[in-house]
Amino acid sequence: MTGVPASAAGGHRRPAATVRPAGLWNIANILTMVRLLLVPGFVLLMLHNGGYDPAWRSVAWAAFAIAMITDLFDGHLARRYNLVTDFGKIADPIADKAIMGAALICLSALSDLPWWVTGVILFREIGITLMRFWVIRIGVIPASRGGKLKTLAQGTAVGMYILALTGPLATLRFWVMAVAVILTVVTGLDYVRQAIVLRRAGRAAEEATR
Repeated sequence: MTGVPASAAGGHRRPAATVRPAGLWNIANILTMVRLLLVPGFVLLMLHNGGYDPAWRSVAWAAFAIAMITDLFDGHLARRYNLVTDFGKIADPIADKAIMGAALICLSALSDLPWWVTGVILFREIGITLMRFWVIRIGVIPASRGGKLKTLAQGTAVGMYILALTGPLATLRFWVMAVAVILTVVTGLDYVRQAIVLRRAGRAAEEATR
């Protein structure tokens, strides 16, 4: 080393790359908005003509399926292409819970699904969301493989209940929903454990810096 600054020696430093913040109107946020707009449309389709018309239930299922598909893509696109925004951070989980909650409540109101199932799932989903905000200052609880399986099981089970299925398929959907409920409870307890560990680690770090 010569000890001579790079600028004095004729060297050139590349300017630091600047990353432009993502705008509100990006593909990830648009998909989230579409999912939010689908919620009232889904409810109207689900309850149309008394809620028991197989044709309208099929159309409602299509709206639900589109909402679930957009859920798979918006978060992935936001992370991959640096499209994460404050709006997306807030709206994405709200859209997820809104479409699933609307479907569960409609099914229970139509007596197709026991209210206790709806209560367990919604309690878990809302509770975990609030808990994430509780520990967000310390760290982020990542989505686990079990959580992803839970989402898949819930979406599949609810989708099967939305359709007017009969015979063996109606029996199958009962067992798919049972698996979804079990995964909902088990993964919920695991997230609670992670949140407690994270909080304790945060407190220990704060005490160590005092």
